[in-house]
Amino acid sequence: MFMRLLLMFTLVPLIELYILLKLNKYIGLGYTFAIVILTGIAGAYLAKSQGRQIWFRLRYEMNEGRMPGEELINGLCVLVGGAMLLTPGILTDSLGFILVIPGTRELVKIFIRKKLQQMMESGNNTIYFRRF
Repeated sequence: MFMRLLLMFTLVPLIELYILLKLNKYIGLGYTFAIVILTGIAGAYLAKSQGRQIWFRLRYEMNEGRMPGEELINGLCVLVGGAMLLTPGILTDSLGFILVIPGTRELVKIFIRKKLQQMMESGNNTIYFRRF
């Protein structure tokens, strides 16, 4: 797990830098900078509005006495997507928009549900609760 995280935190910034340098070469520094800034602003707004909607639906489900499993997955997707949108870069912005926009988020949720189902069926899961 540590090696995967190490690779992710070293390779992703290098790939982002490469993409930004190539984009700068083709469209110029000003436009590249504008794209990074505008996607960050649009992403923050979209993540905030989607997060608020999910929060209200989550509270509604709980008030109705239902387990808000679907809304928890939505919330996780929006949280991760919002963090990616605030990270400068074209690759992370693209992945962030996929996670934040409701239509494309559904595709990711299918994958998450399958992974969770596999984890539950394998029975090799341990959940630790820790009090502070």
